[in-house]
Formats: sequence, structure tokens, C-alpha cells
Amino acid sequence: MILFPAVDLQGGKAVRLRQGRADEATVFSEDPVAAALDWQAQGAEWLHLVDLDGAFRGEGVNAATVRAICRTLAIPVQLGGGVRDEEAVRRWLDAGVQRLIIGTLALEQPDEFARLCSLFPGRLGVSLDADKGRLKTRGWVEDAGLGVDEVLPRLAGAGAAFVVYTDIARDGMQSGVNLSALSRLARTSPIPVIAAGGVSTLADIQALYPLSRSAGLEGVISGRALYEGTLKLPEALKWIASQAR
Repeated sequence: MILFPAVDLQGGKAVRLRQGRADEATVFSEDPVAAALDWQAQGAEWLHLVDLDGAFRGEGVNAATVRAICRTLAIPVQLGGGVRDEEAVRRWLDAGVQRLIIGTLALEQPDEFARLCSLFPGRLGVSLDADKGRLKTRGWVEDAGLGVDEVLPRLAGAGAAFVVYTDIARDGMQSGVNLSALSRLARTSPIPVIAAGGVSTLADIQALYPLSRSAGLEGVISGRALYEGTLKLPEALKWIASQAR
């Protein structure tokens, strides 16, 4: 199971939001490159980036920061937020991002998403951001009118490499994971699942870990908990490694 430290970018800074609200941002670092390097030094095998400016406003103001992170790190980077056309896909991949997470485009333009998956096989995943089981788009501010179960078969058929499932009500709240929803998703999804939202302690990692062995859970994303210390990356990575022996 991969543990992805999250670095959310807003105005060139590393921040975290509560429940995806743009007005509920806490700045954790003025230097996102240094923050990314710190997670790598602590043992991270992947880094998860979110371009919040892209998600909310469709503006790629963090491109230089993302490029610097990818150039500086030795570990791969995945990124989501505002990736809504082929130009954006190519721009981020050219910047050094290993794989991209697409939300709005995948849900609103399924044929175009399938075309992009065929152009960039294995490199495009989908962000499934749910509030009470209903999917949100455009930075979590619009209702997609769809449920998770409705879209999974379509996304798999389109060629999505993985999905990132975020429980919006728990995101940034350090309230623990929605284990029942994640268990069901990991056991039924035809493509690998990454869990996000509420991963706040080692106990959450331990509760989710069995799904990486018996179901389709590829990994978990954590942000605020790592910055605030309720989840310690080296401790969590050591525990995960101990389960493989």
C-alpha cells in the first residue's frame, strides 16, 4: 500500500483546505519544493500534488512550482486539479508529472476522456469526490448528478488507470476514514482505488491496509494529518513495510 503525502498548491504556497472550501485554507509552507523534499527525505515513495488554483479557477499559476518539484525530487509525482483538456494534460506531463488525476472532464465529457486515455495509457486516473455518495465537480462546487457506482464501469471501459476517492465531509477534518464506503468501493471497483479524506492517524492506515491485500486499494493520501503530526510518515511507512514480511 502506497502512502501519498499531499502538497496542495495555492498561490505558490503549500496549503490545506477543510472540506475543499477555498476560504478555509491553512498555509503550511511558503516553500512547496522544500515541503516536497522533506516528505521524500522521510521515506515517501510518491508525492500527491493538487493545483487548487487550477481546480477552482482553471488557472495554471502553479506551473513553475510543479516543474521545480518534479525536477528536484527523485520520486514520482501525481497531480490533480483543473486538468480539463488535452493541452493541460500535455503541459503537466511535459513538466515532469508521472500521472494525472482528472475529475470534471472525466465526468462531463466521457468520450473526450476516453480519447485522452488512449493517447496517454496508464497515466490518467479519475478523481471521484463524493458528498453523501453524490459526486461533485469543478473544485467540489457543482453536483455532477451521478453516483460512484454509476460511473465506475464507464471509467474502467474508458481506460482510467485508477481512481482517487475522496469523502468530502471528512477531507481536512481529521475525523477518520469512511471505512464502510471505502471497503465497498475497493471490493467492487474494476480499477485500483486510492483513498483520500480523513486519513488522520496510524489507526486509519491499519484499518485500511487489509483492503490492499484482499481488495483493490492501491494507496492512501494524507495531508493535514502529516503536517500537524497526528500521522507520522516514517512510523506509518515502517508499519506498512512490516506487514509485507
